[in-house]
Amino acid sequence: MHTDKTADGLTVLAVCTADVRQWYLQNGLQLNPEKSEALVVGTSSRLQAATSTTSSVSVTGVDLPVADEMKILGVVLVRHLTFDSHATTVARACNYHIQAVRQIRHLLTTELALTLACTLILSRLDCCYAVLHEAPDGSNQKLQRVQNTAARVVLQALAHGPINLFDRHSYKILQL
Repeated sequence: MHTDKTADGLTVLAVCTADVRQWYLQNGLQLNPEKSEALVVGTSSRLQAATSTTSSVSVTGVDLPVADEMKILGVVLVRHLTFDSHATTVARACNYHIQAVRQIRHLLTTELALTLACTLILSRLDCCYAVLHEAPDGSNQKLQRVQNTAARVVLQALAHGPINLFDRHSYKILQL
């Protein structure tokens, strides 16, 4: 028999956050729960049970809204702990920078274009690959397409055909 322990968990969370708040106060620090939100994480069935009873979480006497996703240290977390939203966010940011490099590519040497691509795009992809190491292929394919597009812009290559400027498995830039 499966029992829902959401209420018990929220009670423990409230006690823990009260202790954290007290520690902050004793050490001259400020805790601002009004600028916070909560994320309830779990399986689909558990989330359905939890969200039907929980629309907010009480932290130090303030009711925090329960969000569907949140960004923590640059990583987008969602309720089911899939990283598809994170991969989409990183791909969108990289595509923005690819467009910027594409606009000025004709003014740059290949070496300078490669440096820009590594600085603006590959650094984001490396970080994302570290987070998505064991993620499903769908998330990684988005990032691989971004990487291929960046390589095409740097090398001024056609939109189709094989190209691999970056080796994502070793995270090293291949020599031109």
